[in-house]
Amino acid sequence: MNREIVVIGCGGHGREVLGIIDAINLASVSGPVWQVVGVVDDAPNEADRKRVAQLGHTYLGTMTALAELPAWTHITVGIGTPSVRHAVVNRIERYGLPAAVLIHPSATLGADARYGEGLLVFPGARVTTNVTMGRHVHLNQNVTVGHDCVLGDAVSLNPLAAVSGNCRLDSGVLIGAGSVVLEGRRVGTGATVGAGACVVRDVPPHTIVKGVPAR
Repeated sequence: MNREIVVIGCGGHGREVLGIIDAINLASVSGPVWQVVGVVDDAPNEADRKRVAQLGHTYLGTMTALAELPAWTHITVGIGTPSVRHAVVNRIERYGLPAAVLIHPSATLGADARYGEGLLVFPGARVTTNVTMGRHVHLNQNVTVGHDCVLGDAVSLNPLAAVSGNCRLDSGVLIGAGSVVLEGRRVGTGATVGAGACVVRDVPPHTIVKGVPAR
C-alpha cells in the first residue's frame, strides 16, 4: 500500500520535489510508493498554482490545512532557502506529521550515510562514505559530498556544488550553484557561499562569501 504525502511549497523547488516523487514511483517494481494528496502554500502566486494543476496535483490551501490530515500523512518541505525552510519546519511540527525521506533513483548515497527526517536528494547527487546529514537537508541536482562530511539541519547544496572530504557545514548553510568547498573546511551556521565560489578557508557563521578564492 502506498503512503500519502503532502508537498509544502507551490514554487519551482516544490514542483521539482513532485518530480522526485514521480521518479520514485516509476522506479518501484512493486507499484507506486507515494500518493500525493496535494500541495500547501501560504501565499502561492496564480502562475505557480496553475503549474501545480498542470502536473495533475491539487492545491489544498495554506499550511493550516495540515491540521485536517490523518496522522499517518507524510510531509516534505519543498522550499529551497534554508532559513525559510527551518521556520516552516518549526511552525508545522505541532501537527505531528512525519517528514518523508525522498531520494531520486538516479542519486547515490554511501551505504554508511546517516541522515535525519526530511532529507531530499535530487537527480544525479552523489554522497560518498561516512557522511552524516541532519534534518531537512536538501541536495540539489548533480551535487557531490565527499567522505567524512557532516551537514547540519536545513543545509542546502544548490546544483553542481562540490563539497570535498572532511568538511563541516553547520545548520542553515547555503552552498551556491557550481561552488566548491575544499577539504577540511568548515562553513558556520547560517552562512551563504555564493554561486561559483571556491572556499579555501573556514567561513564564519552568518556571513556571505563569494569569488575565487571566496571572501
